[in-house]
Amino acid sequence: MGKGYILVRLFKFKDALPNTKGKLIITNAEDGEIVYEKDDAFDISGRSEFIEVITPEKKLSQQPYEEGVIPYGIYNIDILPENFEEVIIDGVSVFEDITSIQNVEVGEEEENNGLPKKIIIPPEQLVLNAKRDKQVGSMVQPLVLERPYIPEFIVVHLGPPSSAAENVTVGFVDYIKNVASSEIYPTWPEESLKANIYCQISFALNRIYTEWYRNKGYSFQITNSTAYDQYFIKGRNIFDNISKIVDEIFSEYIITIGNKTPFFAQYCNGTTVKCDGLSQWGTVDLANSGMKALGILQYYFGYDKTLVRATMIEGIPESYPGTPLRLNDENNNVKVIQKQLNRISKNFPAIPKIPYENGKFDKITEDAVKVFQKVFNLTQDGIVGRATWYRISSIYVGVKRLAELDQEPEIDGENSPPDSGGEYPGYLLKYGSRGEKVKEVQNYLSVISKSYNIPSIKADGIFGQMTKDTVIAFQRLFGLSPDGVVGLNTWNKIYEIYKGSKKSNVEEQIYSADYPGYVLKENLYGDDVRWVQTYLNAISEFYKEIPKIKVDGIFKKKTKNAVINFQNTFGLNADGKIGVNDWKKLISVYNSLDGGQNINKSDILYDYPGFDLELGDQDGYVTVFQKYVNVLAKNNYISSQIEENGVFDKRTENSVKELQEKFGLKVTGVVDKITWDKTSSLYEILYTGKGSKRNRK
Repeated sequence: MGKGYILVRLFKFKDALPNTKGKLIITNAEDGEIVYEKDDAFDISGRSEFIEVITPEKKLSQQPYEEGVIPYGIYNIDILPENFEEVIIDGVSVFEDITSIQNVEVGEEEENNGLPKKIIIPPEQLVLNAKRDKQVGSMVQPLVLERPYIPEFIVVHLGPPSSAAENVTVGFVDYIKNVASSEIYPTWPEESLKANIYCQISFALNRIYTEWYRNKGYSFQITNSTAYDQYFIKGRNIFDNISKIVDEIFSEYIITIGNKTPFFAQYCNGTTVKCDGLSQWGTVDLANSGMKALGILQYYFGYDKTLVRATMIEGIPESYPGTPLRLNDENNNVKVIQKQLNRISKNFPAIPKIPYENGKFDKITEDAVKVFQKVFNLTQDGIVGRATWYRISSIYVGVKRLAELDQEPEIDGENSPPDSGGEYPGYLLKYGSRGEKVKEVQNYLSVISKSYNIPSIKADGIFGQMTKDTVIAFQRLFGLSPDGVVGLNTWNKIYEIYKGSKKSNVEEQIYSADYPGYVLKENLYGDDVRWVQTYLNAISEFYKEIPKIKVDGIFKKKTKNAVINFQNTFGLNADGKIGVNDWKKLISVYNSLDGGQNINKSDILYDYPGFDLELGDQDGYVTVFQKYVNVLAKNNYISSQIEENGVFDKRTENSVKELQEKFGLKVTGVVDKITWDKTSSLYEILYTGKGSKRNRK
């Protein structure tokens, strides 16, 4: 037998505010024996001690899985925090010589009606031998890809694409750590782990960049179904060594030389499941033979593959300076780190305060860095390299967001209101833009989001993907061309709506997905109740056991009965009140109402209408053809997108001519039968992924 370790990290808000008081019980899942029990189990940073447990020998996880053998120990964790809900986690996996880190975020006791929150972690993917027979993706470079970036968040659907499952928004780095801990074993050689993690990063980025699911009408970006995507387990433990590798390489991904789109890096276990891609077990043999991660990737995918690093990390206020910061350095980058560490230390007081934010990397700064690295499971060398820089930045952003939620005043003036003048800057604001005008428009959009159905964003002065998505949502809502760029017309409309939103709330509210922060129950009234009634009515269209109710903002008997029916339908405590878990389920079910769609079938595939479309025409078939054109444009077949307005204008005619030239047809600018058929056929290929897969050699 071997020995492994468990570390439990307890938070009120993950990586932003620790919970320091609670009892911890760990039991062996096989025989139920309690192996650890302590009343005051967490330190000032919300960390338990490293708890030693028995595991199978490491060698069992370094060779393909044998029937009936589980190559890791399985433990159950019970956490009883003071004044917070109990959390029970079953199925935590522990390998020999590896530390399993279980992050736990707790809610108020009343949120779960006094019942424990339970998380059940299923077996590792390599034990399941999961099929990967429906993985289809695009290798075509989309025009929407302006330059590489790493998103701050990714939206994961917890089931196959068409299932009515929950959507969860996860930090991208946390997502990769979870996937890597679910897909492969942490006992493998480091170069094998890196090769697999590069595939997981590239696979996820490809889904995001090509908008694979969004183009099909879904609200998520990737699923956790291994048949379609890669294995993600909500609430599972991660492994210390995998976590450190991801912190080092999360901004690197695979491309084909000459194509900047992240490579659709398919993989499978390579033993019981075969695929035209990387063999997970095969990487172990190659790494043991001395091959490096890039060499392993090129072995499986071809020598035209290479690794690149994204130049932009979304949500990070300052990019890594390019060289590590260490003792005796003196520059402005040191000052940035000192300021951020001091802010973080307000929430994590084990990190010593740096008395002078003067840009001098002295011994006090080094000590603060080392404690930060210990608290957040990084190598404790006191040097701010790439991994430590981005981890400090990420935690800093998290604690500042929490401060904003709590209405805690910030001392650096970063949350000042927007310029009241509303003057257009005179140039386009688009993805990658930075500065005060970006911050101004973000503030306007944030105010608008309180009254209209667009995402709420943080005003950080960085025009990242979340800002672009919010601009597109705004443009669609108000009939503008949805290009995600803030030009004069979009700016003026944003400012007009912003001013109207500030003056009054007369316009009908479209409802927010954010939990209001208190339990909604009988005899309460207001917009929060109105939101619940609206969601319930939408859900009742699909679940007839939930009655329709009047949307009046008053929580009366009929609303309570509808809530009880909802709770009974979805296995919740049927008390007729909306706590945080009820709210989350309500939003999850509401967001999944589009789940009946067929993942590989477009709803706008029509036969040729029987007549030609030409300049001046105006009908629904023109709209359909314009939709075809825009999907082709996103995938780089023609130069630009056009407005989907049903009007055959000059831009539509020019797009038709460009397509006809590409297809080798007579260039007329008129959509005849052959032009329609070729365009719709190519649209279907791009939409479903059929025919888009390329050979690796």
